[in-house]
Amino acid sequence: MKNPKITVIGGGTGIPVILKSLRHQPVDITAVVTVADDGGSSGELRSAMQLTPPGDLRNVLVAMSDMPKFYEELFQYRFNGNDGPLAGHPLGNLIIAGVSEMEGSTYNAMQALTKFFHTTGKIYPSSNSPLTLHAVFEDGHEVVGESHIAEYKGMIDHVYVTNTYNDEIPKASPKVVEAIMESDMIVLGPGSLFTSILPNLVIPEIRQALVETKAEVAYICNIMTQHGETEHFTDADHLAVLNRHLGVETIDTVLVNIEPVPHEYMESNQFDEYLVQVEHDFKGLRANAQRVISSNFLRLENGGAFHQGELVVEELMDLVRTKYL
Repeated sequence: MKNPKITVIGGGTGIPVILKSLRHQPVDITAVVTVADDGGSSGELRSAMQLTPPGDLRNVLVAMSDMPKFYEELFQYRFNGNDGPLAGHPLGNLIIAGVSEMEGSTYNAMQALTKFFHTTGKIYPSSNSPLTLHAVFEDGHEVVGESHIAEYKGMIDHVYVTNTYNDEIPKASPKVVEAIMESDMIVLGPGSLFTSILPNLVIPEIRQALVETKAEVAYICNIMTQHGETEHFTDADHLAVLNRHLGVETIDTVLVNIEPVPHEYMESNQFDEYLVQVEHDFKGLRANAQRVISSNFLRLENGGAFHQGELVVEELMDLVRTKYL
């Protein structure tokens, strides 16, 4: 029997948690990763070299690779703050940037690096060009640039992307649409709704593919609300935003964590972007998705609340086996 094909779409620190567990399952994995990050090391490198930001791709590459622990530590090593022009740059970002320059694009670089690091599955930047994220707030104010969105006080109405260095309509990287159309399951998230997941979905070709694909589309809802993005959001609000950006009700299944996060556990200094636990609106979820899977997916670690990758993947595998095997 053929392995089911699963495509995971997102960015940030969310999808590596799922990919790290999913790679040990009998599935064919494709990761589609956001390229709208304009802050920190990724932002500096994209400005200096006009390339797609490498940070999220770096984390996904590590999650999907069987590289030895030392290689992982080497790839993730971040230069000290007093290291001049190198300060704050992870070594892996510099490697991806160098290979991108050598191979002519970040897309080509990732194909080379997945082979070098024996990656389980394929990794595609969502676009072969760096994109700029625009957030339009309910009061009509528009913020340009992912790193600036949380600074504005207001509720986001919608986001869209533009090519950073030309006026062309943003296009999906080669094989991204093909991967979506051929998948048995699409997994969105977990991750920042407006700045990690949606920057991929509002690329017209990707949005259209998600609407047309026969794959099961599953969304892993965030555990915590996020400052400047999803304040006061319920899980049903997250789902509504996704469907509104896609234009039709596209999400088939929503996975939500119902295990309470101890308020006193959260380290507010380290995880200052996360506010309170996402409240549940199961009536709203069921009205806009075919099925809701609620369970204890919580992993408490280092003062933060995260998804337990193995438990989420167990539910995803049960779902894909039921539908396609």
